[in-house]
Amino acid sequence: MVDFTSALYLGLAHPSHALRPWASLTTGRPAALAAARSEGPVARKLADLQGCERAVLGASTLHLFWDLFGLLGRRGVSIYLDSGVYPIARWGAERGAGRGASLHPFAHHDPGTLRRLVRRHERPGFRPVVVADGFCPGCGRTAPVEEYLEALRPLGGRLILDDTQALGILGVKPSSVMPYGRGGGGTLRRLGIPAPDVLLISSLAKGFGAPLAVLAGDAATVREFEANSMTRMHCSPPSTAAIHAAERALARNEWCGDFLRRRLACLVRRFRAGLGNVGMASRGGCFPVQTLNIRRDARRLHASLLRQGIGAVLRQLEAGWSGRISFLITARHTPDDIDAAVEVLARLLGSGAERRTMRETTHEART
Repeated sequence: MVDFTSALYLGLAHPSHALRPWASLTTGRPAALAAARSEGPVARKLADLQGCERAVLGASTLHLFWDLFGLLGRRGVSIYLDSGVYPIARWGAERGAGRGASLHPFAHHDPGTLRRLVRRHERPGFRPVVVADGFCPGCGRTAPVEEYLEALRPLGGRLILDDTQALGILGVKPSSVMPYGRGGGGTLRRLGIPAPDVLLISSLAKGFGAPLAVLAGDAATVREFEANSMTRMHCSPPSTAAIHAAERALARNEWCGDFLRRRLACLVRRFRAGLGNVGMASRGGCFPVQTLNIRRDARRLHASLLRQGIGAVLRQLEAGWSGRISFLITARHTPDDIDAAVEVLARLLGSGAERRTMRETTHEART
């Protein structure tokens, strides 16, 4: 089986023998009383990597979004939700609405609509908060961060990004050789934007392969979160093993992260070029999540791929399509893996009409 279902994009695995040993998985104390000794250095490195003043670790992005919007919902904010945002961030925003914040969805990556909504719903004493993904693997684009901030800053607003997809992948100085850039610091590093009015919530479980999350931003806001976080008081903190995995991931990122990102980009290019050679195309740009819209029965195609030894992700349906199938490419794949996937797709999607439809739809989505 050639598996294209894992989001461990850099291929980082952290077997127990490769991690610093630990005496116990947890201290038995909530993080609000006493964080694990190794948490502070990891948080500081993550803040620096992302271009932020301070960071704090959490067990998951769900913990962090839940807490953050629990705090914001009581403080007179209006939440503007990019419609393409990942569900966990949406759940957090809905909790904020349940605690008194107004909630206004707007079209994906549409700063014009956002500006109109902000003007329409502006109220004295209410600060606007925009929630979006830093990078959207569905359309293969970073969020229009500067445009969002332009709509927020006159009213003292704040932008909250789920940067899970970008952390570990996108970085500074992208080029034709290094399309992801260098360093893996995420969206703000990629765009070169300072972060005084941006908060980043990111899982390390994708790019860095460590099952925990981080909230990063300006020092005052992060300290306030640490002081008032309910999950840091009532839920278990990240395990010592998870923190040590993050520690190792950051060390590996410094040592060979750019090599892995370059290898990953080469594999994605090979996949896209291979599809092009047989009259097909995928969505996702250069990002390692490559998605095909399918007119015929996507579930049947997914099952056929499995029978042919190719594991892929069957996605939710879209209007006019039977479904979508995504291939998640990682630095652990080989050129032979990529070629095998393209060969099987070409054999299963033998209809020229099907291939032309996929290619035309991908072109329309890009333009």
